[in-house]
Amino acid sequence: MNILVIHGPNMNLLGKRDKTIYGTYTLEYIDELLYNRAKEYGMKLDIFQSNIEGEIINKLHQSLENNIKGIVINPGAYTHYSLAIRDALEILNIPIVEVHISNIYAREDFRKKSVIAPVCTGQISGFGIYSYILALEALYMMI
Repeated sequence: MNILVIHGPNMNLLGKRDKTIYGTYTLEYIDELLYNRAKEYGMKLDIFQSNIEGEIINKLHQSLENNIKGIVINPGAYTHYSLAIRDALEILNIPIVEVHISNIYAREDFRKKSVIAPVCTGQISGFGIYSYILALEALYMMI
């Protein structure tokens, strides 16, 4: 079962970003947790991080040809305005889970709107790095 995990902009700076919001864990640590859980579920992960919108879109397009069965995506700030990422997700006919480390609904007003969520199967936010694990578990149960 091939699963694509996409980390959006600034996720590569986890551990250095505002620790009161994002915690102290690094992206490498999150990826390690995901690989370990995926192994338990018999999943194969393709994990990708980019700060560039077009690279994320290209990766989503590639998933059409790479037998990807589900996607976990943290679009970062693109959550709130990237219609291009939204459109790339919308054409996929697989389960997609949008994730956020922080509770975007308890933050600034501009973060409370996701243009991505309407084309996703579901959204998980506010559980810290475990939002990713919950998303992977949800995909496991759905696929």
